Amino acid sequence: MSKKKQIVNAPDAAPPGGPYSQAVIAGDFVHLAGATPHRTDRSLVDGSFDEQARATFDNLAAVAKAAGSSLADAVQARVYLRDMDDFPAMNTVFAEYFGDEPPVRTTVQADLPGFLIEVDAVLYKPAG
Repeated sequence: MSKKKQIVNAPDAAPPGGPYSQAVIAGDFVHLAGATPHRTDRSLVDGSFDEQARATFDNLAAVAKAAGSSLADAVQARVYLRDMDDFPAMNTVFAEYFGDEPPVRTTVQADLPGFLIEVDAVLYKPAG
């Protein structure tokens, strides 16, 4: 019999902007919702692309940690950019957060509401 999904709340990350969970553990996988460059009080990190990207990845990492995992366990990531001209800068920051064994990744341009980047991920965390 399979276990039920487990909802994860991360007080050290920006709270969800709507009626969804920050992460859900299902079996051996942790699904992280899209992280954005917001602070825990929901205010926007209103700075350069690099500042917004780092805030976004910091939020994603905080949610992964709250789920008992880390970005090192990522098997898939999706990056949404308002402006594809930010792709090289995103690549640099992405490499810092995901290290030598990065996950598969898709990057798409998106009409983000007031911020420059959003990132979600799937982590592999075997039960044990």
